[in-house]
Amino acid sequence: MRITLTLCFVLLLSFITNAQNKKQLAITRTDNAPKIDGILDDEVWKTAQEATGFTQFRPDVGVTDTEANKTVVKMTYDDTAIYVSAYLYDDPEKIMRQFTSRDNFGQSDFFALVLNPNNDAQNDTQFFVFSSGTQADAIANPSIGEDFGWNAVWDSAVQINDDGWSLEMKIPYRTLRFSNREVQTWGLQFHRQFRRFRSQYTWSPIDVTKGNIGLYHGELTGLKNIEPPTRLTFYPFTTGISNSFDGQSESDFKLGLDVKYGITENFTLDMTLIPDFSQAGFDNLELNLGPFEQTFSEQRQFFTEGVDLFNKGNLFFSRRVGGGPSGSVELAANEEITQFPNTVKVINAAKVSGRTKKGLGIGVFNAVTEKTNASIRNTDTGDFRDEVVEPLTNYNIIVLDQQFNGNSSVSLINTNVMREGDFRDANVTGLLADITNKRNTYNVRGQVKMSNVNELDGTTTGFSSFFMVRKVHGNYRYSFDHSYADNKYNINDLGLQFRNNFNNFGIDASYRTFKPTEKLNNYFIGTYVNYRRLANPSTYTGGNGGVNFDAQTKTLHNFGGNINYNFGKRFDYFEPRQEGRFFISEDRVNSNVWVSTNYNNTFAFDANIGGATFFEKGRDSNSIWFGFSPRVQISDKFIISYSIDADFSNKDRGYTSTIGDDIIFGQRDRKTLVNRLNANYNFNPFHSLGLTFRNYWSTVTYENDLFTLLENGRLDRTSGYEVGDLENNPNINFSTWNLDLSYSWQFAPGSFLTALYRNQLFNSDNASEEAYFSALNTLFEQPIQHTFSLRLQYFIDYNDVKQLLRNKKRKNINS
Repeated sequence: MRITLTLCFVLLLSFITNAQNKKQLAITRTDNAPKIDGILDDEVWKTAQEATGFTQFRPDVGVTDTEANKTVVKMTYDDTAIYVSAYLYDDPEKIMRQFTSRDNFGQSDFFALVLNPNNDAQNDTQFFVFSSGTQADAIANPSIGEDFGWNAVWDSAVQINDDGWSLEMKIPYRTLRFSNREVQTWGLQFHRQFRRFRSQYTWSPIDVTKGNIGLYHGELTGLKNIEPPTRLTFYPFTTGISNSFDGQSESDFKLGLDVKYGITENFTLDMTLIPDFSQAGFDNLELNLGPFEQTFSEQRQFFTEGVDLFNKGNLFFSRRVGGGPSGSVELAANEEITQFPNTVKVINAAKVSGRTKKGLGIGVFNAVTEKTNASIRNTDTGDFRDEVVEPLTNYNIIVLDQQFNGNSSVSLINTNVMREGDFRDANVTGLLADITNKRNTYNVRGQVKMSNVNELDGTTTGFSSFFMVRKVHGNYRYSFDHSYADNKYNINDLGLQFRNNFNNFGIDASYRTFKPTEKLNNYFIGTYVNYRRLANPSTYTGGNGGVNFDAQTKTLHNFGGNINYNFGKRFDYFEPRQEGRFFISEDRVNSNVWVSTNYNNTFAFDANIGGATFFEKGRDSNSIWFGFSPRVQISDKFIISYSIDADFSNKDRGYTSTIGDDIIFGQRDRKTLVNRLNANYNFNPFHSLGLTFRNYWSTVTYENDLFTLLENGRLDRTSGYEVGDLENNPNINFSTWNLDLSYSWQFAPGSFLTALYRNQLFNSDNASEEAYFSALNTLFEQPIQHTFSLRLQYFIDYNDVKQLLRNKKRKNINS
């Protein structure tokens, strides 16, 4: 502990640096806004100052542009927006311009505008325009990287010319957060990528060997007398849904509204007043044999957009809101459950977030879910009753995040779940620090978290901590980390925690290149060692170490591999599903190699193969897996990709059941096969047709003779248990089928018409010896669920409505 404190003190003393000389671009006001058509013939562009002299930072560093590929950018502004023009010189025959949906980079050249109104080097707003005309946008900071879940409404246009391509952008002030000052200086950066080379240039040069890229922004000067507008936008929507399953059909019609309101110049309120998540993507359901819950990524837009503050400390797992009920049903001997809900309806949700000009970020999140019942039938009388499995529930998060030095932050976050009635409540508080010295050479991260779970029998308080110190500059880098959680730490009411009760240590070291070698654009090699213990009781549970490598060739092919060795005995305290019991395995080695060919080619593919085995006496267990994903770019508008992933495990061992006081393990063979197909046809940047398909199949076949887990963690077969002794047959044949066919039309800025057809199949039985195609036939015999939905969303800006009413009033007066 004394060494750790001394190291932190030395790092804090090193926070001294010289101010950087920043590149500047002076902007002037215009009374005649340019027409956004990609043709740079507007009068304002003739006198606007030029931003030139771009410098490459990827794959090579420090290469300046030439006359043949130079970039010329100009900017202007008025009372409503920032305007940008860019002329990007190039051979038009070599410009890559694949048409994609919004936020999908595909295989296209792009130009990016990066604005930082606070000029704090940490909170960027990014706007991308592709040579195809497609848009992308994101918010970015050192903690989260780039968040493309954030979406704004702005305008752009491109034009392909004889000597390159040109573009124009209009960025309304409603998309930005800035203070109301008479004269302003904003952080500014421009990026340009040549997709055929994967080379990227910036206007203000970047030192990729250290620091976050925001530290290297230039400055936009000359902004005067601009006022933050009333940032009030409405997204009314209507959705029609038709479902049919097993001969029964139902339809539904929904009206809803999402609202964004700028409470102050720097803070925004987002609300979904009547949520509709019917067109969210399907979950990749899998057969789960492990001791931990199966989770899925978030696909509901409200919970993916602008949540960077709420993700601090990894205490917020948004799928908890509207997820499965927290309660269970107590059945009498003559009762059965006839209906148990998989999800809980979200009544409404809101979030307020923003950051002051002094770097203080504030976030407040709140959501309410409705009371939800399960239905139970009395088998003797036929009567039904309802039982509450999730009461009316409120989810709340409060975050304070103070940034400083352009590269550091200290945060306080609190999450809270309050359930009505005799259901559990929960509260978690975290104090976080992410501090980098001024020279951007060393970083220290620290986290302290405390959980409180309130149930009828009292409150349980848990504790967790994390500490890391690392070198973050140069070719050679290293780190040391320590993570701890006691056996009462629990954040799963609003967070995601697979396990607690650990006291782990880790050391990492790596070498990376920043300049191309003779044959490679770049490469990375890293090694690590981890040492793990339980927190309570303090006992050793295992250790592992390994090496990983990845590289990119001059022809833009990527390849890599890894090897991991779990050395000695591993004491698994979770697989037995009983506190205090553990299962021992020994000396497991797994390895994997992969390759990803150049996506710029008409045909490309990703492939990987790996395997694992144990060097343990009396155990002959191994696994092999592989994946192959070819993709064909049929044209600039049409791309199709397929993937197959297979995993075969032989003589794997794991928990099966409990008989009396005996914990039963089995030896099993498992096969898993996953097929996916994705096809996208983009008529233009505003019309797209997409197909997504997934078929998942997994079987588990147990050997007849079972094991009993002994107190010493070893397995014994002398007890004589067989598969037939179990209450439920553990052999499983599990398969799913999901297909989505969607059409999207952006008929106005921020306004969409989306049609979705979806079908789904599911089957789970005990025919584990059944082959894949036979299982597929069985799956097709199951009832299929068909869903068709049509959603119309329209974007309304309060300022546009106000201006329209003013013009109408003037017209009436004049007439």
